[in-house]
Amino acid sequence: MSYSKKIIFAAIVAASPALYAQTSLTGAGSSAAEILYTSMASAYSKSANVNLSYQSNSSTEGVAQVKNRKVDFGATDVALSADERKAAKLLCFPTAVSGIVPVINLPGVSSGQLKLTGELLADIFSRKITKWNDPKLQAVNPDLALPALAITVVTRQDGSGSTYNFSDYLSKSSAQWKAGYGSNYSITWAAGTTPVKGSSGAVAAVKQTAGAIGYVDFQYVAKNKLSFASLKNRDGKFVSPTGAGFSSAMNNSGWASKGAYEEMLTDKPGAASWPITASTYAIVPQVSSTPDKTVAAIKFFTWGFVHGDDAVGNTAFVRLPDNVQGRIFGELTTITDSAGAPLKWSLTDALKMR
Repeated sequence: MSYSKKIIFAAIVAASPALYAQTSLTGAGSSAAEILYTSMASAYSKSANVNLSYQSNSSTEGVAQVKNRKVDFGATDVALSADERKAAKLLCFPTAVSGIVPVINLPGVSSGQLKLTGELLADIFSRKITKWNDPKLQAVNPDLALPALAITVVTRQDGSGSTYNFSDYLSKSSAQWKAGYGSNYSITWAAGTTPVKGSSGAVAAVKQTAGAIGYVDFQYVAKNKLSFASLKNRDGKFVSPTGAGFSSAMNNSGWASKGAYEEMLTDKPGAASWPITASTYAIVPQVSSTPDKTVAAIKFFTWGFVHGDDAVGNTAFVRLPDNVQGRIFGELTTITDSAGAPLKWSLTDALKMR
């Protein structure tokens, strides 16, 4: 973790045991973020005495619950618009960048061997291609003996940020997909797909079904040792999902140049860029009726910015650019209580944080 990164966020993280004592946090939302936040919480609680209860129930549900103030923070894999944030008096900021990955269960084909383009993925998920040995797939994979096996398409039935990012990429890759399906948290999938709930449901369905293809966040690929397909990126290179690929996409976007973290990270240029790079976001009240809980949530996430790499490992997520971190810091300082007073925390204790 860089020195500048620690300086940016040390200014708002307090480590006072008295403030941390007996603190409980509730969060809900993105199933893609579940591994990240529960791993962070496990490490964080050892020094901060904070207990996190996180409901992995979809990005749309996370947004709904924090809007209704049923949880201390929500989690989504798509940034809220400025109008939505303003209307609900919410602050939305990225916590990590990873990627959505097409995962397969294809006998005789090793992870990364199968090559796909965005157009082929769109044809598979719209059920225009239904067999693995389809001539279009074989043409892109001349060195593979693809089996004459039916393709089982595993999709999400719940409102999912993973679906939003995946369908956004397909919309950028295929005019027919964009016209017929578009991009959204929920898609009216073609007949014949296998709908499941949550990232864990997608993992289980793909693992249990020969010939299956689905899509999940990269951390589920790493944790469950799933086989994935390589994708052709905007520069015409077939790439595998890696931290370097996620960083390349982010660094070739408005995130790096302008700190514009509302921008989608799909289909970015760069020879190494993973084409379905995505972020996960936290949502907290802009005006808090429970300031102690909101301060605790701020400390949890800013601790994660500083120490998260050590807590959850370096393979599944990549660090945010300094200008993005600086923007987040500035926006967090604008959060107030119901009376309009800025929330307070100890800068002295923050600077002492390990």
